[in-house]
Amino acid sequence: MTVLPFVSVIVPCRNEARHLRACLDSIIATAYPLERLEILVVDGVSQDGTPAIAEAYAAASALPPIRVLSNPAGTAPAGLNLGIAQARGDVIARMDAHATYPPQYLPRLVEALDATGADNVGGVLDTLPASGKPVARAIAAACSHPFGVGNSQFRIGARTNQWVDTVAFGCWRRQLFTWLGTFDEELVRNQDDELNHRLLARGGRILLVPSATAQYYARETLGQVARMFYQYGLYKPLVAKKVGRVMTARQLAPPALTLGLLGTALLAPWLPVARLVGGALAAVYALAVLGAALRLVPRLGLRAALPTAVVFPLMHLSYGWGFLFGMLRWSRHPRHRAAVNGRAAAFPAVPLSR
Repeated sequence: MTVLPFVSVIVPCRNEARHLRACLDSIIATAYPLERLEILVVDGVSQDGTPAIAEAYAAASALPPIRVLSNPAGTAPAGLNLGIAQARGDVIARMDAHATYPPQYLPRLVEALDATGADNVGGVLDTLPASGKPVARAIAAACSHPFGVGNSQFRIGARTNQWVDTVAFGCWRRQLFTWLGTFDEELVRNQDDELNHRLLARGGRILLVPSATAQYYARETLGQVARMFYQYGLYKPLVAKKVGRVMTARQLAPPALTLGLLGTALLAPWLPVARLVGGALAAVYALAVLGAALRLVPRLGLRAALPTAVVFPLMHLSYGWGFLFGMLRWSRHPRHRAAVNGRAAAFPAVPLSR
């Protein structure tokens, strides 16, 4: 009889009291044998009761055992590294608190990791609205739409297993972190992109498994969306600097749009051609936004589809502005991460979106 690998599930979280119960309930309900599983909840100095919820689950659960770890740095990469250091499993799976996981989610990832020889496997995110409000429904739709997020397959979905450049919520053999290293703690956002680039650069492979689908809850308000996408954009230039290149062309589209609109607007008072080019760019983009929004009407209804005409530009321009500012912020930053006592030095972080 084949013995299944022992799996350590790491749940990095910060101020996730709203979602943590449902997340842990879904992990505990997994079809994977509970005696071959542990859960490590790594709390990043939450202020909303998240630690108390996690401790209550730890006290009540014998199988699987649940441990609660404190992450003073408060960031996802620091939390993941703490979890990896404490994990007892042969396989390590990241499962964020902002999502729930069907019973077959973890078994399918572990099976794919073993059957395909992949070094990192991950599933597809089924993006759900945080509430029934039209704006929340519009945000969820935009965050899983090709016009909103490009060809990111773990967001827009796929029919069959795909070799990809990145996945959400990775699942790895523990030994991978011995030869590859752990997450770069300077990267408050996009730390998985940098880790996956290191993996690919060393000949590793990343597999998207569409049959493993997690229900991910999108942000609820426009302000939360703007902060999150600004932060994504802000850290992309630092990732590019560390790996030596921009990893995918889709990352350049929002900053190019933002720079084009901003540059032509600044030059318009003096250059008629700038007014012409800027007006044409704005018109073409506005028509594309409106077209994408109207195509969502049959699925969402008019009240939820029309707000996507605001959400799409908010995502793109927040990301683009963050990227442009990030190019300035990280221009003098050293390419390689510094180490303090064997770990990546923490970098002053922007507040995480909620």
